[in-house]
Order: sequence, then C-alpha cells, then structure tokens
Amino acid sequence: MSKTLIRGAKILGGEAQDVLITDGVITAIGNGLTGTEDATVVEAAGRILLPGLVDLHTHLREPGREDSETVLTGTKAAAVGGFTAVHAMANTFPVADTAGVVEQVWRLGKESGYCDVQPVGAVTVGLEGKKLAELGAMHDSAAGVRVFSDDGKCVDDAVIMRRALEYVKAFDGVIAQHAQEPRLTAGAQMNEGIVSAELGLAGWPAVAEESIIARDVLLAAHVGSRVHICHLSTAGSVEIVRWAKSKGWNVTAEVTPHHLLLTDELVRSYNPVYKVNPPLRTEADVLALREALADGTIDCVATDHAPHPHEDKDCEWGAAAMGMVGLETALSVVQHTMVDTGLLDWAGVADRMSFRPAEIGRLKSHGRPVSPGEPANLTLVDPAYRGPVDPAGFASRSRNTPYEGRELPGRVTHTFLRGRATVVDGNLA
Repeated sequence: MSKTLIRGAKILGGEAQDVLITDGVITAIGNGLTGTEDATVVEAAGRILLPGLVDLHTHLREPGREDSETVLTGTKAAAVGGFTAVHAMANTFPVADTAGVVEQVWRLGKESGYCDVQPVGAVTVGLEGKKLAELGAMHDSAAGVRVFSDDGKCVDDAVIMRRALEYVKAFDGVIAQHAQEPRLTAGAQMNEGIVSAELGLAGWPAVAEESIIARDVLLAAHVGSRVHICHLSTAGSVEIVRWAKSKGWNVTAEVTPHHLLLTDELVRSYNPVYKVNPPLRTEADVLALREALADGTIDCVATDHAPHPHEDKDCEWGAAAMGMVGLETALSVVQHTMVDTGLLDWAGVADRMSFRPAEIGRLKSHGRPVSPGEPANLTLVDPAYRGPVDPAGFASRSRNTPYEGRELPGRVTHTFLRGRATVVDGNLA
C-alpha cells in the first residue's frame, strides 16, 4: 500500500486542508487526519491544489516528426506543466486516420507513464478534406477515439463536415474544427489589420475564421451533433459562439494561452517565434477572449502545443513554420491573464483547464472533483512564484516559446497521475 499526504494545500483556492492519497485514490480530506503515519508527506502550505489539467489540443509529432517531439518528451512537458491527460492531434506522419495509428500513439502514451494520451483521429483521409477517415474503426479501437479533427487544416467542404457530424453522433463523438477558410488565407503570414498593412505582410482576416464557425454551428444544430471550435481567436468568433450557445446548440470552444496574452504588435520584431496559426490578433480581440473565457462562452483553455526544431524557426519570417510550444507555460499564462486580473478564481481555472476539457473529450477518470473516492490525478501550484521563462530547462524537445525571458507567475511543484508523483518540487520524478 502506497500513501501520500499533501499537507496544508488550498483545494481550488479554498481553505487549507490535508489530502490523503492511498493506492492512487483520494481517501480522506480534512485537518488532523488519522492513518497517515507511514505516508510520504508533501508540505503544501500556501499552494493551490487543482485536479490534474487536461489539454484538448496537443501536437506530440510522433510518428514521423520525432525531431520536433515524441510522445515521451511531450508527455514529460505536459507533466511539468501540471497536465495529467492530453489529446494528441492527428497531423502526424503517417496521419492518425486509421485504427492502427491511433492505437500506436495510445500505446506510446501508456509506455511513457507521465500522463494519459488520448489520440485525436483525423476527420478525413490524409487530412485532405476529400473522404471521411475510419471514424468508427478509430472509435472502436483500443484507443477509444471520441474527438476527431483535421487540425492544421480546415474541413472546408460543407458536405464532408455535415457527414462527419452525422457519423460521430452515433457514439457521442465530437468534431473539433480548425476554422480557417483556405481561400481567404492563401499566403497569409499574420493577422490582417493595421500592422500587416504597415509591414507589407499578407493578412489572415478574422472573417476567415468567423465564416467557418458560423457555418459549422449551423450544421451542428441541423444534424443535432457536437462541434468544438479549436483555438478561437477573434472577438467576432466569440459573438458567434455566444449566439449559438444561446440557442441551446451543442457547441464548445477553446482558447490558447498565447491568444489570451500576445498581440500582433509583436510581429513588428519579425521574430518567427510569434508566427502561429491562427495568428496573434489585436488587443481588442485579446480582451474579448479573456471576457469570454471568464463568462463561460469559451469553455476551456487548450495549449495548441506545436513544437518545431530549431531550424524551422531560426530563419526568415516567410519561411518559418507556424506554432509555439505551450504545455510548460500554460498555467502560468492563465494565472497572469485571468487569475491575477481577477477574471477567474482558482475554482474557475479548475473548471476551464480540467473539468470542461475532460467533459468535452469524454475522459471519465480526469477532470474529477478533488474529493474522497476520486482518482488522485492532481496538480499542486505555487501561485506566489515569479520568474523568467527559460526554454533551456524545458522537458519538451523543442524550444519555440514566445515567452523566453518574460517573467510569469506560478509554478507547478507537483503533479500526480493516479497517485504517483510524475513531478516533484518542479522536477520530473
């Protein structure tokens, strides 16, 4: 029998209490607990105890791009960031569009042991948008896929999107859409607006995202299925999702940490670390996204962790790959933008970064209350910590963070996966 006593933690930011974990399950909560004599003690005074974080949108790159990331290195990064479960996107090589590939990713996650890996299946064969992938076979596989996405590409054909929504309805699946009308964004390098005009860079207009979201919420309502909007980034997109939810439609949405903090003004530096899809938007968009996350219009925070090798980012802007790593800094950015600004409390963070993403992805053992009888998937955070981001110490194989040298608050000190510490005192166990 293994026992761990977390002493004096503020559960979801509430009163300090002790939490006893026995054989991977929370067995008691309170003060002056008995039966703790042989437990490993974690002193947690002043720290916040959250349910293990869940990421709906992670790129682990394996199979095929192990120079960027592997399931092992990506799940190590996830654990350091406080995540106990991640959803691995399908744009691998080969694409995760068959039962065989999603099972491979799922088994690699099991072998890593740092967090649970739930594969996301491709919507279309090869992400080409022409023919539905093996949605049913991926769901029936050992991986039990429930989320499907062509992320990196948009399912822009309305008929294909309708058929996908109809298909996954049979097993309560969800289509996660990368909302980008390709004809409106051909050659786009950054957000279309004042900055793009001044820099002479091809713009990615907000309407390219908003038009797809508008179409897809209508399609989801028409067929009575579930649609999830990936990395929502504009104020207009917020209004469309808010309207769809007011109709009672089964629509959910996510926002990335970087879209909660960074703006297109940073592109003036021409530093490719700020090149991302969807692009960094305006200050007005950032404020609208924060408000929407606070009021629940946006359901959750998802990292869109997109690792790239050094050579794909250390080049001129036009040739650089799009994407940023985010697993190890996500919680700090959320604390900075949402908690320290008073928009969310720690219970709200638990809701947006654990409860809701687990519910959307239908993960039964994650996103659970911190209470007796529940699996001990937990994250312990020191909210008083302040320090600069140093990518040299990342567990991820890639270093393409937009926060290098920036001081951010909060630090994950411990992560527990079914009671087993994967991170201890900020270091991988």
